[in-house]
Amino acid sequence: MSAAPTKPLLLRTLACEDTAGATPIWVMRQAGRYLPEYRELRQKAGSFLALCRDPALASEVTLQPIRRFGFDAAIIFSDILLVPDALGLELGFVDGEGPVLGRPLRTAAAVAALPSFDPARLAHLDEAIARTRAELPAATALIGFTGGAFTLACYMVDGRGGDFWQARRMLHAEPDLFQRIIDANATAIASSLAAQAAAGCDVLMVFDSWAGLAPRGREEELLLNPLRAVMAQLRAAGVAQPVIAFLRNASHLAAAAAATGVACLGVDWQSDLGALSRELGGRVALQGNLDPAVLLTDPATVAREAQRVLAAYAAPAGHVFNLGHGVDKETPVANMEALVAAVREGSGAARG
Repeated sequence: MSAAPTKPLLLRTLACEDTAGATPIWVMRQAGRYLPEYRELRQKAGSFLALCRDPALASEVTLQPIRRFGFDAAIIFSDILLVPDALGLELGFVDGEGPVLGRPLRTAAAVAALPSFDPARLAHLDEAIARTRAELPAATALIGFTGGAFTLACYMVDGRGGDFWQARRMLHAEPDLFQRIIDANATAIASSLAAQAAAGCDVLMVFDSWAGLAPRGREEELLLNPLRAVMAQLRAAGVAQPVIAFLRNASHLAAAAAATGVACLGVDWQSDLGALSRELGGRVALQGNLDPAVLLTDPATVAREAQRVLAAYAAPAGHVFNLGHGVDKETPVANMEALVAAVREGSGAARG
């Protein structure tokens, strides 16, 4: 796939450059179970983790939605819990439950025993990134990612997803212990992202998907300071790639998060994209924020709602079209095709 070097539309948008009305589109979980080609490869691989840990398979899964839909960015196929797994917490998947960490952090001794993060433990991810970047068109950006420090801490304490009762107990009963996990995670996140950047990622993203669980009044210590630490460590390491931060259900922190050094804030579907773009437009780009449930409707509804999102964005530049959360596995392929077509056809008009 040889092409003249082109600065990807996503990178120009993240820099809030004038893109002549063009709005880039990619979607969270764009590679996944709603695609028949993914389901076929997943069956051959035998497990989700087998896909993640095989560089050739992870690269192939990453490329599948690019071939089918022509998104403006690919996001490397991986999982946020690979970082805790690399820290020795033993990631596995249980039928009907999803991801489970076999060695959750429930005691001070367990936290003290956490090793330093070694990016070599995720060498398969770096190889998948290099393979994918070599196959992608020059105009298609490649995104690497990790979980956010708070979200990872919730999983690391509870050992699985859900309401995170154990993590919430610890952050109230043993705040210093929980903070030690947060601090260790920030260092691991920065190290993992730096390795992904070196392997070929054009953009980096931090998914703090459970940010909304942080108690009011403690967001500084649990969400914002860790994000600042990640950004400081990345820049100190010479990593210049733009960073997207997605603090789901925490739009009240948008102005503070925008001041951490990130290039873009992900906006969940329950937040007001128009209001945020009026407040922050020009300072940072914004990414979002179609309700993923819209993709379970029909092509006409998808097109109408996509236009609504495009029209809501009020700043002159800096809008990355995305969902407000990940694609549902029951999403019809025809609806995703309709979404891409609607954004391609409507973004110029919506900016006019």
